Amino acid sequence: MSKRIFIAADHGLALIYFLQSDVISTLLKAGVEVIMLVDDEALTAIEERFRAPGLTFEGMRLDKCLEYYRNVSPVIQRWLDLLRWTGGSKRMNTTALDGNYHLITAGYTGYSRLALPFLRAVIWMMRRSHLLRSLIVRAQYSFIPNIYTDLFEKYQPDMVVSRTPGWRMDRYILREAAKRGIRTAAVTVGWDNPSSYSQSGAPVDYITCWSEIQKEELVLGSDWDPACVHIGGVPAYDGYFKREWLIPRDEYFRQHGLDPQRKLLSYACSFETLHPNFPNMKAVADLVNNNELGEPCQLLIRFHPNHFIESSRFEAEKLKVVEYVKGMSHVHVVEPVSLGKGLGHYSGEDMPEKASMMAWSDVFLTVYSTMVVETAIHDRPIISVTIDTPGGWNMKDVYSLPLTAIGDWPTHQRFRLAGAGRVAASKEQVREHVNFYLQHPDADSDKRHKFILDECTFTDGSAGRRTGEYLLSLVNGFTLEVRDDRS
Repeated sequence: MSKRIFIAADHGLALIYFLQSDVISTLLKAGVEVIMLVDDEALTAIEERFRAPGLTFEGMRLDKCLEYYRNVSPVIQRWLDLLRWTGGSKRMNTTALDGNYHLITAGYTGYSRLALPFLRAVIWMMRRSHLLRSLIVRAQYSFIPNIYTDLFEKYQPDMVVSRTPGWRMDRYILREAAKRGIRTAAVTVGWDNPSSYSQSGAPVDYITCWSEIQKEELVLGSDWDPACVHIGGVPAYDGYFKREWLIPRDEYFRQHGLDPQRKLLSYACSFETLHPNFPNMKAVADLVNNNELGEPCQLLIRFHPNHFIESSRFEAEKLKVVEYVKGMSHVHVVEPVSLGKGLGHYSGEDMPEKASMMAWSDVFLTVYSTMVVETAIHDRPIISVTIDTPGGWNMKDVYSLPLTAIGDWPTHQRFRLAGAGRVAASKEQVREHVNFYLQHPDADSDKRHKFILDECTFTDGSAGRRTGEYLLSLVNGFTLEVRDDRS
């Protein structure tokens, strides 16, 4: 009888990780049946695109998860989430966890706000006590809604894999699997995940991550047994290393109405949850439009998925930017692509667009986005722009953090210390750094290369296969010893 695996992939990045790399194909070639749980609203579109023998798609039932979260001891569940997200060990850099605390508690009202002094005290103790962290983690496990009982009985999976160790709504299917005695595993999809989410939300037996750096964060910050943490690289980036997604420069420029004679600057929005990006985009757009740079340039702006949330402050910022650059002949925006409403924009459909934007940029700008890693793969100059807006979002119950204050968050700090790019906190610094890179396009190339080796581990496009083989070893009842023969 063949083995069966559930894979919970309720987010666009997870689809890229599993389906646009060799992870799933490695499992299918070995005869493993894969039942992939995805967002219900995008289920049909995903099934049509990725249909393959041995691969079945089911809905993730996120609406039922959210209903349970809101109606069954919601205050307790909410407090446990806060403690789990922010109560990581102080053996690692906890600055991102501090930001999470303020972001989450900004929306607390009534009795919840009165409880904050107590919760802060518990967090303080959790950061210093392995025992208390363990108790808090275990306290979550009593919340099991049994939303997936019929799927477990129908498919009888041998293992359940998720894109996180229960940091999000996947915690409910992982808890149910653990209750049934089914082996569980998680993959690390995001660059900042181990430093931003802390303790597991479900009993998870094994996890695979990008690098030694992430492994250390998981072990020191979240109490993982080192023997249960596997370094598999970044399957979602295999296409970059293999240059599979690249659109020829002339064709890409034609798609966006770009001038092939002008230098291309690209700006990718990031960190907008905690601070507006408008001042950054305005500064770069003005420099381009007013010809204030050393060479004639043009700008391509890529909005964040949050910018397409209807009636949100993010959508308002997007509309403000679109209005501001109207009439600027050398400023353009990237049109969004989406697999479905539930997955948001940029859900894997636009990897050729994304890869080409980075590869053909003469200078790439963002706010410490994960795209600094992706752009370094393409060996293009990188600037992190951190121009502050006084008061941030200036909205009630919305926590804002100055962009100049986030440089010591774990991933941001690594980017800076690696020297993989420059940081600009003003329009004048943006001008200075852009002009420098336009004159010296190969500057910091050696540092970018080392940065990628440190963060991604494997640079030969083999991460998907390696990760698939590791999951295969787990479903077969043993753990795989993998040689570190990175490129």
